[in-house]
Amino acid sequence: MALLLGVLIISFFISVFAIIPFINLLYKLRFYKQKSAVSADKIDTASEHIRSKSRTPEGAGLLIIFIVSFLFVLIFPVIRYLGVYISSAYRLNDEINVIFFTFISFGLLGLYDDIIKYFEIDRSLGYAGLKLVHKLIIQVILGLVIGALLYFNLGISIINIPLIGVFNLGIWFIPLTAFLIITMANAVNITDGLDGLAGGLLMISIFGFWFLSASILDTPLSLFLALWLGSLIAFLYFNVFPARIFLGDVGALSFGATLAVVGLLLGKMVAVLVVGLPFIIDGASSLIQIISVKIRHKRILPIAPIHYYLLKIGWAENKVVQRAWLMGIMLVIFGIWLSLL
Repeated sequence: MALLLGVLIISFFISVFAIIPFINLLYKLRFYKQKSAVSADKIDTASEHIRSKSRTPEGAGLLIIFIVSFLFVLIFPVIRYLGVYISSAYRLNDEINVIFFTFISFGLLGLYDDIIKYFEIDRSLGYAGLKLVHKLIIQVILGLVIGALLYFNLGISIINIPLIGVFNLGIWFIPLTAFLIITMANAVNITDGLDGLAGGLLMISIFGFWFLSASILDTPLSLFLALWLGSLIAFLYFNVFPARIFLGDVGALSFGATLAVVGLLLGKMVAVLVVGLPFIIDGASSLIQIISVKIRHKRILPIAPIHYYLLKIGWAENKVVQRAWLMGIMLVIFGIWLSLL
């Protein structure tokens, strides 16, 4: 544990020193929402909030992905060379491959979407970036590939439902995994709308999974989570109100998908749903709103996702974020408790 805490501290300080020039670079590149992001005549809560953050750069996820990946490649061989005992729940290389395939592939998808949006490369798409159907198709392909890696390479095919039992899903584990990964990726992306909201909830969730990974002595997973957590804490310092930088799709899609995969590697699919409930609620509120408008031509909520609704009814932004964090802490505690039953 001392080694992991040291790794977390190293990741934190490297990220702190790197993020300030990175923010300046994003400002120079104008990597933020352009004027066409929101119509000037819109006066709803969401539009007003987006306009207030319209010159805050996004893309911190790219820096975090790079730092975590670079430090893992650097540190893991060193600790093996120094004779530190390495244990893993699965074949070592296969476990590392599936973690970083998820971490990087969803990050690249998000980065491509961010580049289209913020540089307005294709004006026919407006601010939306990739068309939703194209983005979803790519996510489904990536989700199925990751599910296949977990099933065929790592031999994972069961889910453990606390107090009920263990179920072997066989080949059906692959589409279920893809669905969970896609759900979490998009839920985190939708939640990344208020200062410190998604980043704080991710930090709390990763702490919970880090505790579980350390308890089962999975060295590569624990090392990855320590590096990720250290870098995320550094990001959160600059993301809390008033935010100087946001994750962007590159970070939100990557981190949501990776959070789901970490839970699957730990054998805690139910814990993913419990720990990720704040993200799921926020994402579901947006999805339900879209479906209702398409089918019923009526809105369920005056505005969605739900964090914008809370702003609309008078909650201060800090109150929404802080109460979400408290909710996240209790859900992580509850998820860990369920996992230990």
